[in-house]
Amino acid sequence: MGGSFAGRTIESARRKLAARLEAASTESAELDARLLVGAALGLDLTGLVKAAGRMLTADEADRLDAMVRRRLKGEPVARILGQKEFWSLSLHLSAETLVPRPDTETVVELALTLQRDARHHGRRLRILDIGTGSGAILLALLTELPDAVGVGTDISGGALATARRNALDLKLGERAAFVACNYTVALAGPFDLIVSNPPYIRSADIAGLGAEVRDHDPQRALDGGTDGLDAYRAIVPEAVRLLEAGGALVVEAGQGQIKDIEALMTTAGLTPVSPPAADLAGILRAVAGRKMPL
Repeated sequence: MGGSFAGRTIESARRKLAARLEAASTESAELDARLLVGAALGLDLTGLVKAAGRMLTADEADRLDAMVRRRLKGEPVARILGQKEFWSLSLHLSAETLVPRPDTETVVELALTLQRDARHHGRRLRILDIGTGSGAILLALLTELPDAVGVGTDISGGALATARRNALDLKLGERAAFVACNYTVALAGPFDLIVSNPPYIRSADIAGLGAEVRDHDPQRALDGGTDGLDAYRAIVPEAVRLLEAGGALVVEAGQGQIKDIEALMTTAGLTPVSPPAADLAGILRAVAGRKMPL
């Protein structure tokens, strides 16, 4: 027993793993190696440094081998570890949730910008996260807005269980509720802020996605229909129904979809908020519309 890492020190195992991942054209080989070795041994970065010269036990080497096999088959490190950091929050994942990505933090940033000057007449801010998945967007907002309360919806019971677990772990359980429904059909509102990272990949484009996304993220969280806009056609009119006057809808968008989404907002009665927010790659990623007071 012990596999290919048997008889190695922690540092030697880490270096060997990084080399294997690099040879397999893994973009983040060094980081992945550190995370996987740390997970297999139950050590954080400090622990890895302090114990660098210790020999792996046979059980540790076996655990690491099993993780490495999964990684070399294209499974994301976050899936292997069962968790991912988002907005500096450690979130649990499940098979029914997307892996939260840095691009989605743009939604949080734009939502916070819109709330900076909002007035709620002494009451709590009410947030809705449509298709909440792991709860990433909602929980990030509740962390930044201590007087807010929120609801997350999802059609997946497994995703909602994961989101509830994350809320409890982050001590946000008393301010977050989760509802099983398709988008918003079970809700009456009103809300001051609605956010969503809906499925927006064109159906025909899914086969061409990277294996980490195509083979491991839930299909229904990716597939946005023929033109990628099916979810927005459902969400935008519902936002008009559910938003308080003066409230805003903020959604993540796929590359090149901003103008189409703004057109849907305008048609439904929302006023697009300019400018949309760009992600770190400069791609316009988050777009907002406001329900103007009568």
